[in-house]
Amino acid sequence: MGDNITLSAAVRQNLLTLQSTADMMSGVQNKLATGLKVNSALDNPNSFFTASGLNSRASDLGNLLEDMGQSLQTIKAADEGLQTITNLVETAKAKANQALQTQSQYERAQFAKQYNDLLEQIEDVAKDSSYKGKNLLAGEGNDLTTIFNEDATSKLKIEAVDYTDTTLSTGLNLTDLIEGQGSATSFQIAGGTDSHTLDDGAGTTLNSSSLLTAGDDFVLGDVIELRDAGATPAAQVTLTVSSTTTVQDLIDKIEEAPGVRAEFDEGTGELSIISNTDATLNVVTGGTASAALATVNATAFTSLSASLADAGSFKVGDTLTLTDGNNFELGSLEIEESTTVDDLVSFIDDFNGVSASFNTGTGKLAIESETDLALTSDNADFNAVDFAADPDGVTIGALQDSGFATDNDINRVVDRLNNALGNLRSQASEFGTNLSTVEIRQDYTKSMINTLQEGAGKLTLADTNEEGANLLALQTRQQLASTSLSFASQADQTVLSLF
Repeated sequence: MGDNITLSAAVRQNLLTLQSTADMMSGVQNKLATGLKVNSALDNPNSFFTASGLNSRASDLGNLLEDMGQSLQTIKAADEGLQTITNLVETAKAKANQALQTQSQYERAQFAKQYNDLLEQIEDVAKDSSYKGKNLLAGEGNDLTTIFNEDATSKLKIEAVDYTDTTLSTGLNLTDLIEGQGSATSFQIAGGTDSHTLDDGAGTTLNSSSLLTAGDDFVLGDVIELRDAGATPAAQVTLTVSSTTTVQDLIDKIEEAPGVRAEFDEGTGELSIISNTDATLNVVTGGTASAALATVNATAFTSLSASLADAGSFKVGDTLTLTDGNNFELGSLEIEESTTVDDLVSFIDDFNGVSASFNTGTGKLAIESETDLALTSDNADFNAVDFAADPDGVTIGALQDSGFATDNDINRVVDRLNNALGNLRSQASEFGTNLSTVEIRQDYTKSMINTLQEGAGKLTLADTNEEGANLLALQTRQQLASTSLSFASQADQTVLSLF
């Protein structure tokens, strides 16, 4: 007898139905679990491979989408740097315009320094505008290429500009300004005084309108000479006494000598001669010189409290004016009887960019200035030396003027700044266009990825509503098949009971 079990046809048919239903239920459950109606090439080769191709392209585009996002950030970083640089250039232009509003060389030099500081900040901002090592404002080696499709046939190349060096002609073309280099000078403050009383020899003093011949010192034809005190004295000024020559004529003649001043006291008849240089007042009668009427021994001032009126370069009422190379007046000082050397030092020292000091050993007043400078007086005798006039006063020529020293200098800088602003705005527009292009392509790529994934889904995604209904139907079929199998088994048992 064999080992096989023989089933009735009814039982076998019901078993086959249950097996088939179980297989179908397993497939439906797998679709519901994975959400896919095509899980492998066995399910549907055509749909599976087509969907795989679509999903692969969507994945590749997804990777490119990430690169586009990084490109956007790189462009945004450069654009933000560009806007900051534009603001700094506009500020530099404002500094130049401020410099135009003043004629002070010192103030203009300060604006030049501030201008240079702004250029340095521009370079720093350009260097700091990188994103992940890529800087579109740093020139060579920083070009940015953004790829838009899988085979790199669609791409955008953005060329970097170099603003890390403002002097580059291909960039901003803005050079640092000369901030200026000052210089120094000094001048001697010296003087001496001697006097002689003019009278008639009988006790009656002369006044300024008196004839010189009325005094006992002069006769017609005398030659009055103001001589220097050198080894071979030379007459600096001469006056021949005539019948109409007055004391005032003598005073006026003496004051013609540079660095010499004459003062006359109407009450006492005293004629005082104040001179920067040693001098004598002599009378030549009949070709023979008499003894000097007055001898001035000039010495360097050695005290800050010395009165300026005791020097031949100053007199009460003089106005000293301090101006720079643009004829900008820093200030003025009026000489009074009480004005001292210290007052003059303080006056000069009060102004920005200028300093003064007095050497009590040499009697020289030293002046240092950051700009061109001139100390002048309305007194022609100011700073006369050795009976030589100095029409320019005390002057300092700066070793180097600032880049904003003149209006023309400033206007040239403003023109360059305007060109730089034009270039910056053009570059900002270009970056803006590039930014928009990448954003548009990014949105397009997102849509394309969605389309590809949606197409793949239509080929492989399961309809969960349909599959749920299928599962319910299969469960019902399984229950019915189980019942039918039970009925078939009961029938077989009934036949067996006959035995």
